[in-house]
Amino acid sequence: MADPGMSVAPYWELTFDADGDPDGAERDRLLGEIGGHGLHDLIVFAHGWNNDRSGATALYRRFFAPVPKLAPRARIGYAGVIWPSMRFCDEPIPDFPKSVVARDAEEAAAPVLDKDTRRALLETFPGRATVVHQIARMLDQRPANELAEFGRLVRLLVEVLPGGPQPLFAADTLAQGVPRSEPVLFSGDTTALCEEFAAALAGLQGGGEAAGFTVPNPWDGAKELLRQAAYYAMKRRAGAVGERGLGPVIGRLAEAAPEVRVHLVGHSFGGRLVSFALRGLPDGVRTVKSVTLLQGAFSHYAFAARLPHNPRACGVLQGRQNRIDGPLVCCYSHFDEALGTLYPLASRMADDAESALGEDVGRVLGARWGAMGHDGVQEVPGTRSLDLAAALRGPLAAPGCVNVDAAAVVKRGGPPCGAHSDIVHPELARVVLAAGRIG
Repeated sequence: MADPGMSVAPYWELTFDADGDPDGAERDRLLGEIGGHGLHDLIVFAHGWNNDRSGATALYRRFFAPVPKLAPRARIGYAGVIWPSMRFCDEPIPDFPKSVVARDAEEAAAPVLDKDTRRALLETFPGRATVVHQIARMLDQRPANELAEFGRLVRLLVEVLPGGPQPLFAADTLAQGVPRSEPVLFSGDTTALCEEFAAALAGLQGGGEAAGFTVPNPWDGAKELLRQAAYYAMKRRAGAVGERGLGPVIGRLAEAAPEVRVHLVGHSFGGRLVSFALRGLPDGVRTVKSVTLLQGAFSHYAFAARLPHNPRACGVLQGRQNRIDGPLVCCYSHFDEALGTLYPLASRMADDAESALGEDVGRVLGARWGAMGHDGVQEVPGTRSLDLAAALRGPLAAPGCVNVDAAAVVKRGGPPCGAHSDIVHPELARVVLAAGRIG
């Protein structure tokens, strides 16, 4: 389908709600039209945290733009997944115009909830307007001795009904087949949690140097607690949308156009989404020929059959890479501060409350809490490791996991997320093409 605002054609969009239910008209349009374009390959991209459809399509437009020249003889179609996620508007994105909010955040004396992020929270968590306004007021006023109330409001904001599907999709690992419980992030002492986040942020702002023996004001970490709680909810949604939404649609696509080779690409939680789509594929579907994860925001043990710190536990997606008729390529960068510092800290809070104040958080907490986008797939036998130059020389066609150190290009971005969103590079588009044997 032609889209005058898109850099490539044919292009379709697939929209899903928070539980993974697709927009039926968009799904049927893709299924009905794809056979008429003579396509050999379809690249399906799932965004991470973005505020709205326009932010996601802007990413797709820029990422896809070099592909036709990189593979001029290939017959490629493109699809963009739209799912209800969000980005805190104070996070700058490399290669995109810096928002007024992001500029103001750099100069602000204390973290507050700007109006754009407030609006994003209202759209992402419908029916929670009163809670959002109370959270914003508390971040602005920083009332003494009320962090416990702030924590209660944050938990209320992101909770889901226990009877719905989303709680089943939050875990990255399973212990004897059972997902882990809700994290300490939602049940621990709010003051202690905010102190840890405040210390971690102080280290990032100081270029990684510890802030000495000074314990920061816990309110300095309160907005980060809110951010991580919201992202935990997005992580939960990404799994639901992938398994209950995108996976079955790919199954329908295999019936409608069995000759079309499908290539899944995901950034951040979008990487989690496309990975969970493998778990939602109908039996016998072998049309997924590659999966490329760009700064994947989920556990680097997600595909492991057993965990080094607990041999009775496994990754929630163990063995699912075998559903791909080709490679699972994981691009990572140590410049990604969101995944190198804040992700392991928030993930560690799923199990205990051991303090890492004033330390290099990623180093102190170790591999147990690592993310795909920081150091690649771990504990999967046969995983290959390449730098970006070697990956671009190829080939990447063999089945199995391939880690690609993309730090040569994924390296720009300031606190608190670093280079997490620095993914719009022709080199990464070339990795997608190499993984899929396209062109």
